[in-house]
Amino acid sequence: MYQNDKAIAFGALASVIVVFILIVLLALWGWPKYNVYKMELDGQAKLKEAEWSKQILIEDAKAREQAALMQAKAKVTLAEAEGKAKIVRAKAEGLADIERAKAAAESNLIIGKSLKNNEAYLRYIWIKGLQEGKGERIYIPTEAGLPILEAGKAKK
Repeated sequence: MYQNDKAIAFGALASVIVVFILIVLLALWGWPKYNVYKMELDGQAKLKEAEWSKQILIEDAKAREQAALMQAKAKVTLAEAEGKAKIVRAKAEGLADIERAKAAAESNLIIGKSLKNNEAYLRYIWIKGLQEGKGERIYIPTEAGLPILEAGKAKK
């Protein structure tokens, strides 16, 4: 029996050695294949990441372009509104100037009619102006049409 135990022990040891050698051979054969498989998966992951990064950049560029277009449209709309407002303001100012001119013309007409053949009133206004004068010099034309210069200088 003792010999039988030795044979069993030797067979078990041989089996263990054969299994160990098979595992080593399997590892030597499988390791390079595993590395290739792992590199292929890493490459696919990097490719997907690059594609997503590219998509993100494209969408970001589209968003910036849309924002720029919206800003440009807003500026154009604002400029158009400002231009229209200036036109309306100019027209209103023009109409106001016309109304002021009409009022001034009507006022001048009334004043002109009231002063016509009214020399006494004109003389009165002239004398009153001389009395209220604040030291201005008045030049009065003579017969030759030349003013008398510095006739009675105003008091300082």
